[in-house]
Amino acid sequence: MKVLVVGSNGQIGQKLIALLKESKDHSVRAMVRKKEQAEVYEKLGVETVLADLEGSVASIVEAVQGCDAIVFAAGSGGKTGDDKTLLIDLDGAGKTIEAAEIAGIDRFIMVSAIQANNRDNWHANILPYYAAKHYADKVLESSSLTYTIIRPGILLNEPGTGKVSAAENIIYGSIPREDVASTIIAALKEENTFRKTFDLITGEVSIVNALQQI
Repeated sequence: MKVLVVGSNGQIGQKLIALLKESKDHSVRAMVRKKEQAEVYEKLGVETVLADLEGSVASIVEAVQGCDAIVFAAGSGGKTGDDKTLLIDLDGAGKTIEAAEIAGIDRFIMVSAIQANNRDNWHANILPYYAAKHYADKVLESSSLTYTIIRPGILLNEPGTGKVSAAENIIYGSIPREDVASTIIAALKEENTFRKTFDLITGEVSIVNALQQI
């Protein structure tokens, strides 16, 4: 399966691309918006494509051509304002979903945020971020795509444990970014995750088994 990673310059995106590059089952294309970012990946032997989530849907359609699946792991980041959160985390996601439908790419994995589906548990200091994730997820759920929405807890830069807890309603928890990336790869072909959404934190069950038990 050829996987397009949107958000390749982010921390989850980087880890995901590294794992996909070594995978025997998948290949990867990194979508980046700057030539310098593309050059870094190309030096590592990773196929790249230039496209901007603030650009046109048509440019994203062109970027996804020839892929079998899309992972949306993009985010505006904590140093930008609410305007960028709206344009990247919400509209950028919507454009990518639209592009997938136009290009006929059925498999789509969204990296969201823990409890994005539950307004009562949104963190008060980042409400615009949660609102963007909430409605981006709803756009995906209402699409024709075979989606999986993964809502990870607080993201850590620790080594992955390979053990997670995945369920529809987990209030709080954390997880290494490496384990999020591993979960994305495991979910690509796991039919039990198709058209499902779930929170994800560190747990006691292997990633594969956790996904089979959702």
